[in-house]
Amino acid sequence: MKIPNIPGFDQGAIEKYAKNAGWLMIARVGSLGIKIVVSICVGNYLGPKAFGIYNYPLVFTTFFIAAAALGLDGFVTRELLRFPEKKNELLGTAFLLKMVGGILVLPLVYIAYHLATDFTRIDAPLSYILVVSLTGIIQAFNIIDSYFQSRAQGKFIMTVQVMGNLLSAAFKIILILLDKSLNWFIAALLIDVIALAIGYIYVYQKQGGSIFDWKFESPLARFLLKNSWPIAFSAILISVYMKIDALMIQGYLGSEQQGIYSSVVQLSEAWYFIPVAIVTAVFPAIMNARRDDPERYQRRMQNMYDLMVWISLSIAIFMSIASPLIYHLFYTPDYWPAAHVLTIHIWAGIFTFLGTASGQFLIAEGYTKLSMLRTGAGAFINIVLNIWWIPKYGITGAAFATLIAYASSNFMILLIPKTRQQGIMMLKSLFLITLFEKLKNRTSAAK
Repeated sequence: MKIPNIPGFDQGAIEKYAKNAGWLMIARVGSLGIKIVVSICVGNYLGPKAFGIYNYPLVFTTFFIAAAALGLDGFVTRELLRFPEKKNELLGTAFLLKMVGGILVLPLVYIAYHLATDFTRIDAPLSYILVVSLTGIIQAFNIIDSYFQSRAQGKFIMTVQVMGNLLSAAFKIILILLDKSLNWFIAALLIDVIALAIGYIYVYQKQGGSIFDWKFESPLARFLLKNSWPIAFSAILISVYMKIDALMIQGYLGSEQQGIYSSVVQLSEAWYFIPVAIVTAVFPAIMNARRDDPERYQRRMQNMYDLMVWISLSIAIFMSIASPLIYHLFYTPDYWPAAHVLTIHIWAGIFTFLGTASGQFLIAEGYTKLSMLRTGAGAFINIVLNIWWIPKYGITGAAFATLIAYASSNFMILLIPKTRQQGIMMLKSLFLITLFEKLKNRTSAAK
């Protein structure tokens, strides 16, 4: 199938990267469908309170698992693009660093849990938290993903992720049919990550690589840590401002409301794979344009922002209209009050899509600290608004806090002179100015 020509992109380049994006999209779409169906089944089976307890360890450990990753995945992908001959050294060094990071966060999780119980209501036992925390160690094998990304071989990522999700879904459905307790579902969260790691190892080995050829180099480790720490800290801040609302709902309102809100977040954030897949696939083309043709580089960024707005706006409109029907068709009545919350939370996706694209600009220009700063600002705004609104408006207040925090964080770059132009470009896309300009130009050309 021929890929249609996209203004601002060379046809040869877009053919290559769009095919890779296609494989990634197939993987994510397949995963999306599977995860949504299973999430609905698990949520209905457990009920809101137990579903809240089930999701709480995922939320609580998110910050620590992000820290354990050390921000290495994206940075290693970039280094593999630059130095493919150093594959074994880069993968081996990054793997060991991530493994050690996963081990070191375990005592931090233990301490944080006991501190949190002194200030808030936590229904999930420590054993649940620690089981899920082990995923921080196992995720070290995800560095293999970076290798395939650097080679634009998204089909292998697709194979692993789709098969992993199918196995995960089948296991959870079996647990439901066997009427198993919540303990089994918590264990399944860890099994999911183990299965994914085994899949990555298998595919990597099958393509001629071997994890036994990986090498650890101390100088390279210092280089990776020195350059990736802003990305790691930014990932932690992203986790805070994307997940802090669930933690605060647990503290203010309890597990039942947290479970209901979790259904909203899963339906809303399930779409966030789209900007990641697109940006990951075309990032090499954007980097090449930056090196060879600054004007083309800017055109590609504007087209990227346009694409992000068109997709996310379509999703937001569709989900806002369909949310009552979705909840009444697929969820038990206990979850129905969440329908109107979804109509608010889904609009935050527009700013997530734009933020994913602008984040690549910040990386390309070396503004990693600025990326960290804007994420931190978003986290701060989200926390403050949640403190104010959750007690007053419940989970509706949390959804509004998320929407405002995402928008504020995204357009913070307007305040910085060196990034202001990118902010203006995003605004033009957001208000569909560039869309009307393109339509006008096409009309003129037709005449």
